[in-house]
Amino acid sequence: MSHKLKVVFDTNIFISGIIYGGSPLLCIDFARERKFDLYVSKKIILELAIKLREKFGWEDRKVNIVIHNIFTYSQVVEPKATIDLIKKDPSDNKILDVAKEVGADFIISGDKKHVLPIKKFEKTDIITASEFIKLLDIND
Repeated sequence: MSHKLKVVFDTNIFISGIIYGGSPLLCIDFARERKFDLYVSKKIILELAIKLREKFGWEDRKVNIVIHNIFTYSQVVEPKATIDLIKKDPSDNKILDVAKEVGADFIISGDKKHVLPIKKFEKTDIITASEFIKLLDIND
């Protein structure tokens, strides 16, 4: 019996999926359908809430609904370790913190500058939303 994949979404996957749709939204839909185990941290959710408010001008009520929904299909972890691998944008390390904490199979990211170039962090593969969708299609 194969284990359920452990996955961490970069904040940009939530934002892209919610605002623009496409492959990131498909990833979110698959998470809602529990096709894999999605892990988040309070830091990831906080960054998402701030971006939706400040960058996209969302009102608190709308942000709170999105956050509440994410909590219904993901598991919140509080990473014990703090990774310091990404120097140019240290805030991106919070994604690696969660991946390390849960032993994630995948980090899904749209960050071509800092996160995707790492390709692999410990045992975790770092791929795009569209690559992940293709991979899920193979495994279904």
